[in-house]
Amino acid sequence: QVQLVESGGGLVQPGGSLRLSCAASGSIFSITSMAWYRQAPGNQRELVAVVTSGGTTNYAGTVKGRFTISRDNAKNMVYLQMNSLKPEDTAVYRCNAYASTVRNLGSYDYYWGQGTQVTVSS
Repeated sequence: QVQLVESGGGLVQPGGSLRLSCAASGSIFSITSMAWYRQAPGNQRELVAVVTSGGTTNYAGTVKGRFTISRDNAKNMVYLQMNSLKPEDTAVYRCNAYASTVRNLGSYDYYWGQGTQVTVSS
């Protein structure tokens, strides 16, 4: 299986910055895309940003120009640099990976982390 562990959340004032990290571990054979999702209370889960193994990125319109997703393929890590944070960015942020394991080389599945809370408030 694949385990994902997020870190870096916390409380920050509006206009501030945070950097989230997500480490993937386990019997990983290959990871294609890695992504960050978020969900605020009462809201549906939202795709924030995604990055492919080749480095292609895509962002939600609400965060474009403020957030940057990046990954370290050698370390199976993905990061989310969040700048100019707004109160509406408050949510639980979860890491997602589309990966195959050494037991099932040709079979890919989605794996999720537990999430990290980001609160933007003065």
